[in-house]
Amino acid sequence: MYAERALPAEAYAPIPADAAPHGVSNIPAAAGFVGRGAALDALDSAFAGGAGEVVLHAVHGLGGIGKSALAAHWAAHRATARVRWRITADSPEAVEAGLASLARALQPGLGELPAELQAERAVQWLAARGDWLVVLDNVERIDDVGALVDRVASRGRILVTTRRATGWYRHGATIRLDVFEPAESVALFTRILTHDGPRDTDGADALCAELGHLALAVEQAAAYCAETGTSPRAYLDLRPATRFGAAAEGSDSERTIARIWHLTLDRLADTPLAGDLLRTLAWYAPDGIPRDLLDEAAEPAELSAAIGRLVAYSMVTDNHDGTLTVHRLVQALARTPDPGDPHRGPEAIDHARSQAAAHLAKAFPADVYQPTGWPRCRALLPHIDALTRHHSPDHDTADTAQALDRAALYQKGQGALAPAIQAFQRALATYERVLGTEHPLTLGSRNNLAGAYETVGDLGRALPLYQRTLEDCERVHGTDHPDTLGSRNNLAGAYATVGDLGRALPLYQRTLEDCERVQGTDHPNTLTSRNNLAHAYATVGNLGRAVPLYQRTLEDRERVLGTDHPDTLTSRNNLAGAYEAMGDLGRALPLFERTVEDRERVLGTDHPDTLTSRDNLAGAYEAVGDLGRAVPLYERTLEDRERVLGTDHPDTLASRNNLAYSYLRAGDLGRALPLYECTLEDRERVQGTDHPNTLTSRNNLAYSYLRAGDLGRALPLFERTLEDRERVLGTDHPDTLASRNNLAGAYEAVGDLGRALRLFERTLEDCERVLGPGHPMTAGVRANLEHARAT
Repeated sequence: MYAERALPAEAYAPIPADAAPHGVSNIPAAAGFVGRGAALDALDSAFAGGAGEVVLHAVHGLGGIGKSALAAHWAAHRATARVRWRITADSPEAVEAGLASLARALQPGLGELPAELQAERAVQWLAARGDWLVVLDNVERIDDVGALVDRVASRGRILVTTRRATGWYRHGATIRLDVFEPAESVALFTRILTHDGPRDTDGADALCAELGHLALAVEQAAAYCAETGTSPRAYLDLRPATRFGAAAEGSDSERTIARIWHLTLDRLADTPLAGDLLRTLAWYAPDGIPRDLLDEAAEPAELSAAIGRLVAYSMVTDNHDGTLTVHRLVQALARTPDPGDPHRGPEAIDHARSQAAAHLAKAFPADVYQPTGWPRCRALLPHIDALTRHHSPDHDTADTAQALDRAALYQKGQGALAPAIQAFQRALATYERVLGTEHPLTLGSRNNLAGAYETVGDLGRALPLYQRTLEDCERVHGTDHPDTLGSRNNLAGAYATVGDLGRALPLYQRTLEDCERVQGTDHPNTLTSRNNLAHAYATVGNLGRAVPLYQRTLEDRERVLGTDHPDTLTSRNNLAGAYEAMGDLGRALPLFERTVEDRERVLGTDHPDTLTSRDNLAGAYEAVGDLGRAVPLYERTLEDRERVLGTDHPDTLASRNNLAYSYLRAGDLGRALPLYECTLEDRERVQGTDHPNTLTSRNNLAYSYLRAGDLGRALPLFERTLEDRERVLGTDHPDTLASRNNLAGAYEAVGDLGRALRLFERTLEDCERVLGPGHPMTAGVRANLEHARAT
């Protein structure tokens, strides 16, 4: 169990309508911008009208032609919107990151929320406000931005830059950007060349023509001449055009950049680190590369000098905010091996890729669950994604695996489970290939992947991984090593999840004994183990042992951690739940109420754990029959979870399920049934058809049909749910036993007493064997059987 996080209250409120009253922008003025008058005028005309709806225009053209510079110049100098924001849009992840940064600029208190929630807040704000301009830079696929455009389709302005000329008909018009006019390219070349004083410009027109008037090529060639004191005509004599033309495969722009790359790296031969750095930077995302990723590449003075020379030659841009930018064409060239180019030999490319992975592995925070490290994790995610996207897994190193593992742990903690599982899988495969199956890092990676499978409800894959990991830990580390104890605790939790309490309980008991002996009775890990054992006792209905254990854990946490520590608040909540389970609502209700008050005070009114406490309190009100307080509290909690966590978050789906049940208890089938149907659809879509929560929703919907007298729909749904639970959870899981009891009740309702009695009898035997004769479920099944026999 990880420590709960306290976030500021403003992190959960919607972005205010009047956010950034004086305006906000991250669009820099394009230094040295020249020409493009016709294109700028076209943008003026394009964005002049269309009040009340999104106006989208896409500037397209080949790489390096100057699309981004045009968009930045127009947005900085001609756009009038109060909010102007540039977003790198070359992938869905980059779009999300850009929207999240906008949200933080509008409301800084959002900084500790998961990135996807920050992005959602920004989209909601854009959709409800006007007077904004968003620049979506370097869109690779229309689908990556189509959903955003559709959602904000009532207001604002969107300017897209892209190499894609077609496919925009559904969203807006396009403007084609061509190479510079000769006079414009000469003006840009001359401005850069003479920036520090008069220089020989003779031959500038011929040189620009040789470069095809491509903006990036003109800029880099001018920077080369300015830095080296080379005249334009001397530059033309340095390499024959025919040799340059063969320097790279691909488009004209790629071949042009290859010429300048080769020439510049020749000139930088006295600073070999510059080439090494450029090849390393080529493996990251092009924008927002943290400069400190390179800190271990060389001594500070040597590193600064090498970066300075790359900046001087316009091979790299220093953003003066601790980050660097490298043009995508330069990156593509720098990571493409060419045996004929001394600067791009295969060994040099391989070394750079390995260095890029090593820098990322060291850069991720050690504890990715601490909010203080989240901004760093968010900044690094695009770069690990770019690194692994640009090469096959067989080139992964142990450093690549470590970076993937850290990134996946962060993503899992933020609820991004699909990309987390993919990263965990790739990391584990790499560790096993590179380090072997029993290396400590491999064992840790296998445990993390098992945890991700468990989180998404894929226990068929989680359990074997946990079992294998524990066996390997005991053999490699010994039975008392902290990693072994943690592995044993995780396996016990997985057994409990699948309902195998016969194995879960002894394993929890042994783990607690070992933790007390090895780490001490007051160690936080020991307290967590004690809490888990109490939960296992409560699950099997042994509240006589669960409650004292919960009470002791709460007392110890109050003494060791303090009364307001998040873990202490969790213990208080758990003890209240145990009191409720044993029917002692006189003690449960005040404790639930106190926990809600404490969490609101300590964590904030909209903190996810506060919302959980509020949901639990609503359940306690429901248990005592106080639906007048339970229903409004459930409704409020659902509204807050939809706003704070999003409509598809598992906690939000749980709230929707609980509210439906409260409507059912109140006899309001008109509201209960549609809510149950909606919840089942959402859980099947979000969590999958076999997830335990989905199976619970299917069971609940069947029960609501039964209450409504619709036996034609109830009975098949009960039968399907029982089949699925037996297949997914096993025949002895408490949920499976509940399904069998419910199906027996449905048979009784349709008059099929022969099947009802047989199923009630089997269920009672199983409950007595699995849960014990005194468990509340056992007592309920016994009462149902007696009623059926009497009937």
